[in-house]
Amino acid sequence: MKSPILSIVSTIILMAFFQNGSAQNSASHTSLENVWRVKFINPGVEYELPAGNTTSFIFNAGIGYGGSYPELGRGSGFQYVIAPFIDIEFRKYYNREKQFSKGRSVHYNSGNFVSFRAVGNGWAIAENVNRKDDLDFAIGPTWGLQRNFNKLHFLMNLGPTYYFNTIGNSGFYPLMLQLNFGLNL
Repeated sequence: MKSPILSIVSTIILMAFFQNGSAQNSASHTSLENVWRVKFINPGVEYELPAGNTTSFIFNAGIGYGGSYPELGRGSGFQYVIAPFIDIEFRKYYNREKQFSKGRSVHYNSGNFVSFRAVGNGWAIAENVNRKDDLDFAIGPTWGLQRNFNKLHFLMNLGPTYYFNTIGNSGFYPLMLQLNFGLNL
C-alpha cells in the first residue's frame, strides 16, 4: 500500500515544477522570490520556490527536535526526539501589497500566509521516548507570518495537526506551534 505522505509530497513537487513558470511572468514589486535559507532552531536548509504571484512551496530538510505524540510513543518527564526531518509546505500569502503600501519590506517573501504543511521525521539520533515506529508524519493547515530583516529570517506558524506512523497509529493535536530563526542566503 502506498504511503499517504509519499502521495502528498509527490503531488506538491509536481505542482512546483509546473507552476514555477507563472511566477516568472510578473515582475511586480511584491512578487515572490526564490530564497535559500539556513535555519537555526531545528537546524536545516530551506528553499522557497514561488508557484505564482502569491503562492510558494517550501522545502526544508535538517535534523530537529520534537516531542512525542501520545499515540506514537511514550516517555516520562521532558520528552524529546532528535531526528532527521523533511518539511514541505504550500503557502498562500495574503497581505504583501498592504505591507508594501505602508512602506514595510516584502523582501525575501515577508508576509502573512495560510498554508498546508507536511512533516516527516526519521530514525532518532537521540531520544528519551519509546517510539512505536521509527518514522512518523504530521500534516495540517497553518496560519503564519514570515519576517525578514536584511539577511535575518523569522518564522512563526500554528495550526491543527493530524499525525500518524507507518504501522497505523494516529491522532489529532489541536494546535502545533513552529518558531524559527535563520539567515537568508
